[in-house]
Amino acid sequence: MSETDTNAAEENGPQLRVVTQYIKDLSFESPNAPHSLTQQSGPPQISVHVDVGVRKLAESDYEVDLKLNVDAKSEDKQLFIVELVYSGIFRLANIPQESLQPVLLIECPRQIFPFARRIVADVVRDGGFPPLMIDPIDFSGLYRQQMAQAQAEASAQATPDA
Repeated sequence: MSETDTNAAEENGPQLRVVTQYIKDLSFESPNAPHSLTQQSGPPQISVHVDVGVRKLAESDYEVDLKLNVDAKSEDKQLFIVELVYSGIFRLANIPQESLQPVLLIECPRQIFPFARRIVADVVRDGGFPPLMIDPIDFSGLYRQQMAQAQAEASAQATPDA
């Protein structure tokens, strides 16, 4: 295969490019500081909520928002709350229509997650707590869960009340 054939194959094949990525919204709260910064009697209870949103910007450009909400408590007292919307602009080309939604909701957030994870770790550390390293997220499982929920809601709306 010549170099020209290789370039043509690359141009016609599926393409996903990160154009840019950025913090869209960031909030850190430590409502009980400085008392919450003292040694706790046990490990904190930390919950992490993840959501992904997509908005079409142009013919081939999409903004993907990765939303992370972290809530940390100890003995029913709030330690800290982190809310982060980390976004990326992605340029997609030659993606089949049936693959577009999975690419946007699985692959795009997977690519920007490590950056969002670092931001959360840094802001928690800068807030006086040990850095919080969020476990890797199964975006494929999250996508399947969202699709199942959407199907359940659609079938509930389609079912007439008895």
